[in-house]
Amino acid sequence: MDLKEIQNLIKFVAKSGASEVKLEMDDVKITIRTGSDSDAPAVQYTPVAAPQIAQAPAPAAEAPAPAASEPSKTETPAAAADDTSKYITIKSPIIGTFYRKPSPDKPLFVEVGQTITEGDVLCVIEAMKLFNEIESEVSGKIVKVLVDDASPVEFDQPLFLVDPS
Repeated sequence: MDLKEIQNLIKFVAKSGASEVKLEMDDVKITIRTGSDSDAPAVQYTPVAAPQIAQAPAPAAEAPAPAASEPSKTETPAAAADDTSKYITIKSPIIGTFYRKPSPDKPLFVEVGQTITEGDVLCVIEAMKLFNEIESEVSGKIVKVLVDDASPVEFDQPLFLVDPS
């Protein structure tokens, strides 16, 4: 694989909205990661014949500060999980860009508190210039929209919480 092909692959991954792509061929392994803190994707290029080098652990003197804040972070998601356990999560069936409106001048498909039925269009996801309508597979009431309008989504990423009762 030459440099031009790698550059084209990086551009394609950056436009697709994917967070990570791994490509393994006979003589090359390439991992491309896109992050929220930077628009430029990070690329790791590894020849297969080269041995993998493990990083040494961080010195113990630096570890106490992050470790002290970790317990509070783990308690908060556990409490949030209990609140949402009675709701049904509607997930993205594809990778693309999430839109809550059919076009900028139209109203939202659904709003928080709105009652939906099976087959109602909840949003559209743009993938490679095609706008795919995402329909509800359940009936209920929209409790929460988990994704901001016009933001990239992954396959199987939660989009909406629905109260089926």
